[in-house]
Order: sequence, then C-alpha cells, then structure tokens
Amino acid sequence: MLASFFSTLTEFIAGHPHFAYAAVLLLALSESVPVIGAVVPGTAVILAISALVPTGVVTLWPLLGAAVAGAILGDGLSFWIGHRYNRNILESWPINRHPDLVAKSEAFFDRHGDKSVFIARFVPGVRTFIPLIAGVLGVSVSRFYAANILSALVWAPSHILPAVLVGSAFKQFGSAAEPLAILVILLIVIIWAAIHVVRLALRYGIPLVSTATQRLRVWASAHDARWSRAILGLLDPSRSDVRVLGFLAIVLIGSAWIFFGILEDVVSGDPLVRADTAIYNALQALRTAPGDAVMIAFTELGDTFVVVAVTMAVLLWFAWKRCWRTAGYWLVAIAGATAINTAIKFALHRARPAELSYSGASAFSFPSGHSTANTVLYGFLAFLIAIAVRTSWRIPVVVAATFIALLIAFSRLYLGAHWFSDVTGGLAFGTAWIAVLAFTYVRKPAETYGPIGLAIVGITALGLAGGINVYRHHALDTERYVFTPVVQTMTTAEWRAKGWQQLPPYRIDMFGELEEPMTIQWAGSLPAIQQALEKKGGRIPAPWTATNALGWLTAKVAPTGLPVIPYLASGRLPSLTAVLADEKAPAASRFVLRLWASDLQLSGESMPKVWIGSVVEEHFDRPISLITIAQTRPDANAPRDLLSGISRQEWFVARPGPTEDANWDGRVLLLDQNSQ
Repeated sequence: MLASFFSTLTEFIAGHPHFAYAAVLLLALSESVPVIGAVVPGTAVILAISALVPTGVVTLWPLLGAAVAGAILGDGLSFWIGHRYNRNILESWPINRHPDLVAKSEAFFDRHGDKSVFIARFVPGVRTFIPLIAGVLGVSVSRFYAANILSALVWAPSHILPAVLVGSAFKQFGSAAEPLAILVILLIVIIWAAIHVVRLALRYGIPLVSTATQRLRVWASAHDARWSRAILGLLDPSRSDVRVLGFLAIVLIGSAWIFFGILEDVVSGDPLVRADTAIYNALQALRTAPGDAVMIAFTELGDTFVVVAVTMAVLLWFAWKRCWRTAGYWLVAIAGATAINTAIKFALHRARPAELSYSGASAFSFPSGHSTANTVLYGFLAFLIAIAVRTSWRIPVVVAATFIALLIAFSRLYLGAHWFSDVTGGLAFGTAWIAVLAFTYVRKPAETYGPIGLAIVGITALGLAGGINVYRHHALDTERYVFTPVVQTMTTAEWRAKGWQQLPPYRIDMFGELEEPMTIQWAGSLPAIQQALEKKGGRIPAPWTATNALGWLTAKVAPTGLPVIPYLASGRLPSLTAVLADEKAPAASRFVLRLWASDLQLSGESMPKVWIGSVVEEHFDRPISLITIAQTRPDANAPRDLLSGISRQEWFVARPGPTEDANWDGRVLLLDQNSQ
C-alpha cells in the first residue's frame, strides 16, 4: 500500500516537477514565519524531495534556487512585519501564545547582535522569530538582507546536497530502494512524533501537574479524614519531588488507560484488531533484503540475551556502589514486567501473525515481550539517570531511551512477529510499570549511584551484548523472519460451495472500521475481467494528475471522466479500478468497481487467483459550478447486479448470518474466468 502510494506520488512529481519546486519554495518560506515555522515540517519535506534528484524526477539547480528564494522571502516577510508593526506584533495573537520563544529569541539577539540573522537560520526554535525580532529592534535593511541572503545561500546547499547524497546511496539498492526509502521515512516520522510527544509532555505536563496538585491540596484541606491527611502529606509543597510525583501519576493513568483499552479491543475483537491486519499487510509490502537485515539487527538488540546482559551489568554497578534499595527496584522492574507479560500471554493465547518457531509463552502474541521488556529496561534506566543529573540532560536521556525502545518495537512490526496492538500494548504496559515503580522510588531519599557511570555501564553492556547476539544469531534469524506470503489453495468446487465465505464480507479500512460490502469475487486474471467490463462499457478511470484533479472543480467533466479515490482494504490498494456510466443518470452518477488481491488461490492447470471487490454507486452534487461533491449510495444490491452477465456462468451465493440488511441482501456474485 505505502509502496504503491509512494510510486504514484513520485510519478506525479516526475510529470509535474514545477509543483515540487513551488512546494520547496513555499516550505522554505514557511520555515521563517513565526509560529508557522515551528509547526510545518518544511525541512523534512524538502529533504525528501531532494532525495529524488538522483532519480531524475527533479533537477538540482532549480531545487537549490527555489530553496534559496523561499528562505530569503520568508525571512524578508518576517522582517517586514516586525519593521512595520514594531513591538505591538509581539503582543498580538498567535505570537503572544509563545512568550518563552520570544524571550529566548530576544536573548539570542542580545547575545549575537546582527549576526543572529545568519546564525539563527541553523538553530531550531529561534529561527522563526529572529527575523521578526530584527525588524522590531530596527536593524537596518541593508545589514539584514546581507545576512539574510548569505545565510540562505549556505542553508539551502547544506540541507539539499546531503539529501541528494543519501538518494544516490539508496539508488544503489536498485528495486529495493523505494521500499527502503519509505521505511526510513516511517522511522523518522515515528521517532520525530515520539520525541515531540515527550517534549510536549515535559513542557506542558509539569505546569498542568502543578495546577492539578494545588487544586487537589485545597480540596483535601477541606476534609478531615485519614485519606485527606495522606493526600496532604503526599502533596506537601515542601517536598522536592511533589511535581515529579504528580507527573508520574499522570503518566501512570494515561498509559494504563491505553493498555487496558487495547486489551479490551483484543479480547472483544474491536476495530483495532481489524486494523492490525491492515497495518501488517502494509508493512509486509515494504520488506526487502537490506531492510530485513537492518530490522533483524534491531530486534536482536532486544532479545532475552541482551536484556539479561544489560540487567546484570547495571545490577553489578548498583552492588559495587552498595545501592541495595535501587538494585532491588531494578530487579523488580525487569523481572516483574517479564512475569506479568508472560502471565497475560498465557491467559490470552493470542496467535502471532506468522509461524516463527517460537515455543512456550513466546509462541503467543499479546503483549509483545520485546516491546515490554525493552521499554522497562531502558525506560527505568533512563529514569534513574534523569533524576540524578542536571535538568538540561534529562530530555536527551529520555529521548535516547525512547529511541532505542521504539526501534526495537518497530522491528517487531516490520518483521511480522507481532500485530500493531501487541506492540502498542507492550509499550503502554511497560510505561505504566515504570511509572508505578518510579512513583514509589522517589518517595524515599535517593541513593548515590553515579548516573554518568551508570549510563556508561548500560551503553557498554548494550553494545557488547548486542554485538555478540547479532553476530551469533543473525544468519539463523534471517531464515526465521523470512517473509512467506500465506496463500490458501482450494478447488473451484470448494470455493463455490463454502470457500468464498473465508474472504471478508466488508471492506476494512486502515482504522479497522467496516465499510461497504464486498459483493464480488473473481477467479482469474485482471486483464480478463477488464476485457469483460469493457464490453459492458466499463473503463479504467482517469489517473490522478493536476489537470484531472481540477475536473472536480468544474461541472463540465462527466462523472466517468473524474479520477477515483483509491480506497484501502486491509492495508492494500485496489489492484483494479473501473468505472461504468449510470444509464439512468449519466450526468449525475457512476458505478465504481474496485478489486483487491486476496490470499486465496484455486487449484488447477491455470492456478487462478481469487480477487475480492465491491461495486458502489457514486452520486455527484454540484451546488455551485466550482465544486463537485461525491456521495456513495448505501445500496449494494443494484451495483452488484450490474456485473451480472459478464460471465457465461455466474453464481449468486448468500452469506449466512446477520449480514443481510436494508442496503444489502447478503448475496455475493462469484465469477470464474474459466467459465466464460
């Protein structure tokens, strides 16, 4: 699914490179606009587009020119606003919502003077405010634009050229380059999101905790009971750890709520479980030999051998420092999480996505043992280090631990060893377990165990044990985690009798929601059904190009001439899409057929594959001449019956059970190419 989307996007950029240059110019401009530059991921998109240069999709010099021009215009616009409205602009919305960044930018300008315009271009955070501050403080236009133009000429190549080199390196992988690039982008997005969640939690969570604890303290003061006195003792303002306790309480409540919500979905089979299949299919489509090698190495860093080695190394450090209480907490953290994880696995007996030769509790899927153990291992280690170092080092420590845990967790998803709900459940449970232990640990005086030495011991143990484990097991794990598509084979008679019921009755989107009924099953090749559809007036829809997309903004294009939205079914894009005109209302409606690949194949000489699909009627409303609104009609029977007759023999079969409703009679049309 992701590979198909990436290919379509790349083809669009190749056919319309001027859109890519315009996007780079606008994104570079937005990077220098206050507030907007802190929200829009302009640099990330510019790097992604720049990586396409070696493929010939875009050209280097126009790309550099667009980036330089956008950077100069963005800083110039911000400078003009500050010069025009002076300090009043700093007190207006939305800039007044970020007083900390304004203060930080003013301090930065005081420290560096006019050179700030050049330096800030390369400093996240203040870069969006420095040109505005320069205008507010009345920097001369000539000096500003000298620094502005010079910094843009340095900034653009320093971002674009490294991305071009990365694109050249990926090109060496040949056909594997595209899925590898998508995999890297996914990892960057996940890690970027995790880091920002951590930073936002620390930035806004602590003040919220302070406010909440103050209100709780006032409320408890109004009651005279044992529990209220206990709360007042816990929230005593004289305690140095009161804010930490409050923050840990919020983390505990939030992560426990997520874990039990996922657990409920797993037990009841709610939409999250259906989304598991979609995410699994999407990621398995990205697998390549180089990607497998990297992800297997990451998953081996989270194996039991490495977890035990790091645990013992840290335990020996605590013993050497005679920190027996901390050593006890450390053992309870790792052993307790592992024991509870194993108990849940035995209780649920949830099967893994694929057979990977695991035994015992490891044969079961929920929650992911790798995700749970490594979240607790590196999360609790980061907690012990963070509470004993300077405040400025705490975020980097937490981010590093989050980075390691997420890489290991994502590798389990990529390799098909776990479902998405297994991994997220393991991460949530591990976080809740850390919060429980940390909450009780900070309530007593901390022991002196040397956080810097502890960090060195942990990193060294991870490097040595991880390297040994990768060296010893990589070849064996490469065979274990090889992706083997599951294809079920049956005879045509078995398919007609009951085999067709094994395919899903409804389309499932990426969020696990049930959409329109799957009313068509076709056994044969796609060209054959495409040819049969053409005899009934069917056609392949118009591709998504800039010109065709503009057809949605005019009433002059017939419904059959408009592009079709590519719906997803269990994480897969349709393999064939066709449109048929509505003879009753050709100017207002059309029928859309979408076919997706299934995992079912019929035995016989030609070994035909079974495709599953839906036929829907789309009705178009044009309230004004510059907008077209498409609505899918709920009736599934008439669109399905439209395909009756494209095969010499056809079989209408009815699904048993509660599938029948007012919009669908529960019947499915089976078509066999060999029966034409």
